[in-house]
Amino acid sequence: MKRLNEGIIRFFHKQPYTIVTTVDTKGCPHNSCKGIVDIEENGRVYLLDLYKGKTYENLMENAHVTITAVDEHKFMGYSLKGTARIVKRKDVKTHIIGAWEDRIKKRITQRLIKNIRGEKGHPRHPEALLPKPEYLIEVDVMGITDLTPRHIREGK
Repeated sequence: MKRLNEGIIRFFHKQPYTIVTTVDTKGCPHNSCKGIVDIEENGRVYLLDLYKGKTYENLMENAHVTITAVDEHKFMGYSLKGTARIVKRKDVKTHIIGAWEDRIKKRITQRLIKNIRGEKGHPRHPEALLPKPEYLIEVDVMGITDLTPRHIREGK
């Protein structure tokens, strides 16, 4: 596994969601939005998936995965490449479910604040309508790609 520095961990925790890419049996990539529940310095990332759809199907056949997040305002981002393991819902540790619930509460709170301020957004609170997670995706990071353009990263 590839160790992750504190800056990368903080970056991913600040993102409301990530894009998770898996590959189907024909070699076609599939992207879906997932929220990171936890991320460890040792290079392990935890994502809860709410549906047993295409991501699940792909992971059953091919464990390779990429997790990507970008911050448009800061003009930076990272892709974490690794291998995934599916953990059944009944085997997911309680603190992981609690962390997911805390993230959902935070997103609902942020949406409420934006609505009070009069910022346009979704007319409902879609996070409150999300189903319970179906399974956990546990990813061991093998590689990190810094998506920040080199001239910005190097301060030129």
